[in-house]
Amino acid sequence: MIQGIDHIGIAVRSIDEHLRFYRDTLGLNAVEIETVEDQQVRVAVIQLEAGRIELLEPTSDQSPIAVFLERKGEGLHHLALATDSIGQQIAQLCEQGVRMIDEEPRHGAAEALIAFIHPKSAGGVLTELCQRGRKS
Repeated sequence: MIQGIDHIGIAVRSIDEHLRFYRDTLGLNAVEIETVEDQQVRVAVIQLEAGRIELLEPTSDQSPIAVFLERKGEGLHHLALATDSIGQQIAQLCEQGVRMIDEEPRHGAAEALIAFIHPKSAGGVLTELCQRGRKS
């Protein structure tokens, strides 16, 4: 079941450059940075009272984020929806004919299982399913 918005992913060329805005201008200090090797991305997680913002910086030219930045520039990359059962959610969406990028959950940032819904099935918005705790 979808529980709400987990986070908003923003593609950036430089996390350090953009953190100045979030820290200095907005005063958001709850930031953790990690690298997700298999996705070739460095992620800055900005924890909010309700939800999170994730700044996504590519670690290689082959990263999906690098490709996104080349084609569209910096900005909103995806909307992530929290679910309590990602495996069941994927199965339900597939049964309904929803086009999935990931038909099996994979590991994401901050100890999460994730799967992406293709933008063509979600009104042009890349949508991520996200389950915290890595239990499918």
